[in-house]
Amino acid sequence: MRQPKGATVRIRADVRSTIIPTNNTISNKMKTIFGVVAALLAACLVVSPAVAAEPPLNKRLREEVLMIPTGSGIFSVKLETTLFRPPGDGPFPVLIMNHGKAPGIPAFQDRYRGIVIATEFVRRGYAVVLPMRKGFSKSGGLYVDGGCNIAGNGNAQADDVEAVLNYVLQQPWSDKESIIIMGQSHGGLTTMAFGARNPPHVKALLNFAGGLRYDATGCVWKTALVDAFGRYGSTTHIPSLWFYGENDSYFNPEVVAKMYEAYTSAGGQARLVAYGPFKSDAHGMSGSRDGIPIWWPPTEALLKELGLPTTKSVVLTGELPKSDFAKLEDSAAVPYLSQKTREMYEKFLTYSSPRAFAISRSNHVGWASQAEDPSARALQNCQKMSPDPCALYAIDEDVVWQGQGGDSSPTQAGPQAGR
Repeated sequence: MRQPKGATVRIRADVRSTIIPTNNTISNKMKTIFGVVAALLAACLVVSPAVAAEPPLNKRLREEVLMIPTGSGIFSVKLETTLFRPPGDGPFPVLIMNHGKAPGIPAFQDRYRGIVIATEFVRRGYAVVLPMRKGFSKSGGLYVDGGCNIAGNGNAQADDVEAVLNYVLQQPWSDKESIIIMGQSHGGLTTMAFGARNPPHVKALLNFAGGLRYDATGCVWKTALVDAFGRYGSTTHIPSLWFYGENDSYFNPEVVAKMYEAYTSAGGQARLVAYGPFKSDAHGMSGSRDGIPIWWPPTEALLKELGLPTTKSVVLTGELPKSDFAKLEDSAAVPYLSQKTREMYEKFLTYSSPRAFAISRSNHVGWASQAEDPSARALQNCQKMSPDPCALYAIDEDVVWQGQGGDSSPTQAGPQAGR
């Protein structure tokens, strides 16, 4: 079993960021000294991130923001963590999602919400946990930058994932035997580093464009990255699924192939999905709704192999169940519409999910697509102009109309629509 090579790197003072020695042979005494220094710096530094408007909590996904403790004594800090859950008390299978690293000071980075992936998993009955690691956003402590020791960086980040997993295992809403770890970019590196610890409750690892690029002078970061994945693969027994696009601006196909070869040759179980170009930069595929057809089918196949849920079994808060009123594509069946608004409905059918369409008795309609809460937005857009109450007719691929009684034929009012 290969062990990570030791490396001592320079110390750099930075706002909520520090580089510490990552030599495996460093003494416990020296580790304690560096830990105390880091804790004191964290306590003394005053950071004033730019104030950005926080998005409203997503009620459909039961969004909460928690502060999860990690460490003890003077080393204790709290990690800002987003939690999404299906309706009910659980227990739910759990997805822990690890964020990437934006350029600049980590404390200025926004809270990671991962709405696209979170929604897909909540619809399938999962609780989704998204922790901000130390030094990021409103989490306490310092971001530990291992310099060119990329393997060491991943291991340091994995400590926070372990703390969050320990918290999750104590919660009554979690299914302790059905846990997945996922990460994007720097979070993908973190996920693979954590997987090398083989936590017994974790069933699978999902790696979206995982890695870390370190362009400092004297650092051959591609070699360091390949070496990091080789080390992780030498001890990991958990199956993993990797997604890398051809036009990824951080990790090109050549370096990805070397990472994959290093990981699997060392004994790691992985399947690489090299999906070709994606928009202007494949690095952000996981955050796009257009990426769902790329990553969900392979993910579904893996989850089925592991006996984990894959069916959309959850009606989100505020949404309606599918009805048998009519087929989605049958525009003639939609009540209240004139020819003009019926054409608007047919246009709506060409939009991608998530999407919703609302109607009212007075021939007003509203729709939304690619929005965070399309059902609410569709109703709002319809109600802006309608004197009558608006109701949802379709959500995503389903008709949800239950009928409101009375004459369902179109009125003679001029068509009105909102989007």
